[in-house]
Amino acid sequence: MPVEKDQFRAAMARLGAAVSIITSNGPAGRHGMTVSAVCSVTDQPATLLACINRSSRGYQTLKTNGVVCVNVLAARHESLCRLFATPGSPAAERFANELEWDTLQTGAPVLRDAAVALDCTVDAINDVGTHGVLFARVQAIRINDRADGLIYFDRAFHCVRQSVASGADTTD
Repeated sequence: MPVEKDQFRAAMARLGAAVSIITSNGPAGRHGMTVSAVCSVTDQPATLLACINRSSRGYQTLKTNGVVCVNVLAARHESLCRLFATPGSPAAERFANELEWDTLQTGAPVLRDAAVALDCTVDAINDVGTHGVLFARVQAIRINDRADGLIYFDRAFHCVRQSVASGADTTD
């Protein structure tokens, strides 16, 4: 007997995940969307996957452009996250503050103060149910060593504070 959709969604809400804005720019235009389904696949070659709802406005844009940047959000980006998650908000509004954005290697928009930015080319997209599983090869990385994390858990945003490395204990 298959698991009920609502039960599965409730279970997945209890799986904490980093929050990212996936961006793209190219022949199909500039677009960005908030996602929480991103994970590493392999480090040789550096590859990640992201799950994108095929009914979303940006799915076809990402597919056509063939490049993406996974901008892993810092805790201070919650309002930006909500803007990029709002259905129907135009790209011009999402990218209104040009000072927040630049590019690395692929031309996809990179959030300047993201916790991590992973600039990628799309290797493959496999359709599974309602989503496309996008496999992306990392071309460039920018890491912000001073950013706290933003996760989504139990249908709410939470800040993950960065811990200070303690090093060796030299006291007796």
